[in-house]
Amino acid sequence: MKAETLPLLFEPRSLAVVGASSREGSIGRALVSNALLNGYTGIVYPVNRKAKSVLGVRAYASVIDIPDDVDLAVLVVPAVAVPEALAECGQKGVRSVVVISAGFKELGPQGEALEGSLKEKARRWGISLVGPNCLGVINTSPRFRLNATFGRLMPKHGNVAFVTQSGAVGVAALEYAETKRIGLSKFASIGNKADVNENDLLAYLKEDDETDVILLYLEDLADPPTFMRIARDIVSDPVHPKPILAIKSGRTSEGARAASSHTGALAGSDEVFNAFFTQSRILRVESLHDLFDHALSLANQPPPKKGKVAILTNAGGIGIMATDTCVRNGLELARFAPETEDALRGILPPTASVTNPVDVIGDADEERYGKALASLCRDDDVGGVIAVWTPTFMTSSPRIARTIAGISGDCGKPILACLQTVDGEEDVRRELEEARIPRYRFPEDAARAMAALALFGEKSRRPQGEVARFEDVRTGQVQSILNTARARNASALLEPEGHEILNAFGLPVLSNRMTTSEHEARDVASAMGFPVAIKVVSPDILHKTDVGGVRVGIRNENALATAWRDMMEDVRARVPEADVRGILVQKMAPSGGTEVILGMKRDPQFGPLLMFGLGGVLVEALKDVTFRVAPINNFSAEAMIREVKAYRILRGFRGMPARDTDAIRACLQRLSQLVTTFEAFDEIDVNPLLVYEEGRGAVVVDGRFLLRHPRKTRNAAPSAARPVASCRPSAT
Repeated sequence: MKAETLPLLFEPRSLAVVGASSREGSIGRALVSNALLNGYTGIVYPVNRKAKSVLGVRAYASVIDIPDDVDLAVLVVPAVAVPEALAECGQKGVRSVVVISAGFKELGPQGEALEGSLKEKARRWGISLVGPNCLGVINTSPRFRLNATFGRLMPKHGNVAFVTQSGAVGVAALEYAETKRIGLSKFASIGNKADVNENDLLAYLKEDDETDVILLYLEDLADPPTFMRIARDIVSDPVHPKPILAIKSGRTSEGARAASSHTGALAGSDEVFNAFFTQSRILRVESLHDLFDHALSLANQPPPKKGKVAILTNAGGIGIMATDTCVRNGLELARFAPETEDALRGILPPTASVTNPVDVIGDADEERYGKALASLCRDDDVGGVIAVWTPTFMTSSPRIARTIAGISGDCGKPILACLQTVDGEEDVRRELEEARIPRYRFPEDAARAMAALALFGEKSRRPQGEVARFEDVRTGQVQSILNTARARNASALLEPEGHEILNAFGLPVLSNRMTTSEHEARDVASAMGFPVAIKVVSPDILHKTDVGGVRVGIRNENALATAWRDMMEDVRARVPEADVRGILVQKMAPSGGTEVILGMKRDPQFGPLLMFGLGGVLVEALKDVTFRVAPINNFSAEAMIREVKAYRILRGFRGMPARDTDAIRACLQRLSQLVTTFEAFDEIDVNPLLVYEEGRGAVVVDGRFLLRHPRKTRNAAPSAARPVASCRPSAT
């Protein structure tokens, strides 16, 4: 349905403005005026129950009275009148409608009910509805020249599409695009998203030949899994990959509820969106400034084939500033081939630098500058060039701009210009714009834009990856444990139950057994083999170490007896009301492991969010963690490990042996399969997971499981499995 009707939102042959008005300053007048005065190629039909004409164009009392077909209707009537107007559009056969009017769910329950009636009518009549509470839509294509908004500007034609939830942000974006001279292909303000949402528009823009870059302003997502699938397809399209840049508002964690696990405490809403955008291959930016600065480069230059950059400057300090920003944003400085340095020595005076960044020094003219730039373009290690120029008396800025433009056509690599001048501003702009070379006022902006180009190139070339499905899991055992926990109305699993669940999904759990007496614990420890640890088991104690409920390194029966008695005294003294079910006897893990943490927090919008990081009790203080939305593929699991600062430790640091990151990756994938198979878990901490040297695997020392309310859970049917490497230790 949407595939058929969405094109009519942007490509209508006729437009009806319901609520059109001749009153100065009214939205109804602005809509008609924008349609008439910006070159719309279709027919405009004002609709006003009382007026005979609006701005000199015949008006109709109702959409139904219009004698011809209507492709698009824009409604700007009071909220209470919108349902009737929408019904009339349905009777007329209008298939696309934009509701500008406010006064719906943003005002509370009564408005939400009114908005619900719009959604129901749109579905009944097969209408694609944008809004309510929005600014409208624009299509700058010369074939349509549609401006169905009440904004002040008609953007120039370009290849950048902008979709926004906020009309106010949309107005600001149109103004900013005008100042940056960035042309738009499509513009859509979607407001409350009663029907058409960001997923529908992404699917449309994927197939839009006039759109090369997609910009988003988002406050929430209607259907995250669908969004991720469409976004990945757009960015990774083998024929025409398109970058997607997004601003997501609401970055702070104020108002988030306190959590009982490390993962819950660390997984704020902003971290969820960061992980989600990373997996969706979207470039997240902080501001409209960055959004359009990056769009300028992405819309006009190809992505570099490698993330190495050359910097050309006639002023050393400015080159250093560009260098610092490049490195901070993940770019590397290219290392020139000897022949490149030789060529530069033949061009530049002895006082100039022939290493990266290249400083042609202050007395350079356009000839010296151009020869140096051409040499950098020819170097195989250079992925892109940032061409910096500060004004001097040696030559004019327009000449430098003309030189850069002349070389860019043969370079075959992205060139971003940073001309810090007001000398011949219009000539500079024209020279660079005609050659499609983005121009930035400051080197930091150019460096960040080049980093965005490189990141898009990397994301567009990345394989899709594969979600592993393990054959050796025991879902029936997990379900039985969950049923038992539900029967006692538990909000958390006991530690032995958690270990059973991890073991059922193939995570490497240390030998352990629940005991209810000192005598039984002694027998179990003797059979298991010393050394052992003992832990209190109680539904009232989540953090056992806080109440003295853990003893480790117990090496014989006498030590076990002493540890048992001391631990029980501590627990009774600190939490006398706790319901102690027993003591867990657990085999001590071999020494030499590095502590890491695996976790999961179920987000109400995105579902299970996986966490990985440096483990132990300091995880919340250090916050060296990464997140991904489950299910994760093999590339996401690897990225989670590589992105933590502790990765240097895991790969071997100052003579320390490298850790078994293959085992970590397999454990993350197994945990991902567990939490996507069963929705009963609210939070999970596997902390610590001890990781040993490469080839020796890892072991789970402790695990904590918090459960969701029964009415919020439903267990998914287990999926078909594919064998993947085990995360169990092979030699410990």
